[in-house]
Amino acid sequence: MNRQPPPDPGVPPHRIGVYTPVRRLGEGGMGIVHLARDPAGRQVALKVMRPQLAAQEEFRRRFRKEAEAAQKVARFCTAAVLDVGMEDGRAYLVTEYVEGPDLATVIEEQGPVTGSNLDALAVGVATALSAIHRAGVVHRDLKPSNILLSPVGPRVIDFGIAQLAEAASGDTGVVIGTPSYMSPEQVNGERVTAAADIFAWGCVVAYAATGRPPFGGGAAPSVLYRVAHHAPHLDGLDERLRPLVERALDKNPARRPTAQQLIDRLLGQEEVAAEAATKAVSDSWTPARPRVPTRIASGGGSPVDGSPVAGSRGRWTVPVLAAVTALAVAAAVLSFVLRPDAGGREPSGNGLPVGRDLRIDGIPLHVEIASLTRKGQGVTLQWSVRNAGTDDWNPWTAFGSQSATAPFYYNSTAGVMLVDPSSGRKYGPTTDGDTCSCSPTTGTLAPGDTESYYSVFTGVPESAEELGVQIPSVGLFANVPISS
Repeated sequence: MNRQPPPDPGVPPHRIGVYTPVRRLGEGGMGIVHLARDPAGRQVALKVMRPQLAAQEEFRRRFRKEAEAAQKVARFCTAAVLDVGMEDGRAYLVTEYVEGPDLATVIEEQGPVTGSNLDALAVGVATALSAIHRAGVVHRDLKPSNILLSPVGPRVIDFGIAQLAEAASGDTGVVIGTPSYMSPEQVNGERVTAAADIFAWGCVVAYAATGRPPFGGGAAPSVLYRVAHHAPHLDGLDERLRPLVERALDKNPARRPTAQQLIDRLLGQEEVAAEAATKAVSDSWTPARPRVPTRIASGGGSPVDGSPVAGSRGRWTVPVLAAVTALAVAAAVLSFVLRPDAGGREPSGNGLPVGRDLRIDGIPLHVEIASLTRKGQGVTLQWSVRNAGTDDWNPWTAFGSQSATAPFYYNSTAGVMLVDPSSGRKYGPTTDGDTCSCSPTTGTLAPGDTESYYSVFTGVPESAEELGVQIPSVGLFANVPISS
């Protein structure tokens, strides 16, 4: 019996649930974001997940769980999740529609935040974290591009993204986060709690006040090392805020204040209610006026049909809806999500090569599967990445692995997996102690350059004629044929 192909989320449907799409705002690894209207005619952001994700039982389970948790987050300095559902093979999520530039864009264009706006930003982000934590959610990827500066104050977005990105990536154990705003426990692969968001709050406030992240920039390995071992660089930070930021940036998560304690210290009162804190923010807030037209945050990705997109500054920083949503999935640095096969050269007679165009860390890349070859008892995968952008890109953390069953391989392609389509079983590259039968990811990929990678797998059944190739940050290439 012939099956109808799943609906394409890139084509605006006449209606999803009770929502009517108006136009596409942007897209990312997990789906398409539409500006839509609810039955009352109000504008909302409608995120339609890709059918490949909705077809996965584990993703559907995590999607419902994380969406339900996100719906419990109070609307204090956040973009509210309004609805969630499944229809005709589509999983969708509806969030509040918010206009405004993200914090990173404003600072890049206008410099550090000062005066009452800096105070309001610190209080507003802390208030959002308090609401998020009270709902039992940990953001895990708080950063300037996940903070929208709306006309009434900052709005935190993207909470819940890490859990969904993990479900989408097949639970490969990849660390989710953005190096300059990750906590030491995230860097070290330890248990992540709400205290990690407090550390990120300290990084965000320091960045907003000085125009630079407190642990510097540069290559991800260097930044992660400084996060874990160095003291933050806080020169130029407002002296009124510095002691509280220093406490938030304590390497020991047990010594950091809670979000509520941040609010109380900032406002000089005890147990300040979220309503009162939100009002204090809006009363003292002066809306940002970016030099470029205000962009609508929609979950990142490239502009569609000439419509500028903000919130993730050109990428889906993973990692359910960004900017216009409280759960935008963004492909942040180290945010790992699935993408459908798209772009690339025409395949050869055996179905290869097959390629995909995407963005990682905001850099446009072309990933191509060259061959999947059986040699003796093993299977060897050959693939490549081309930098299609105008800036250098460092792939050091993009394709590695960190899990309970695999060693800590950041600077390698150890996170690449083969997936048996019949059983769903996954095979990682062969390892021997601290050695992985896979490529290192050293060096910087300059614009126009191509880097080739390989991985060797053992234990793959000889009866297998094709396998899925799952690459962190890139996603799943389904039904890749195995040649002899």
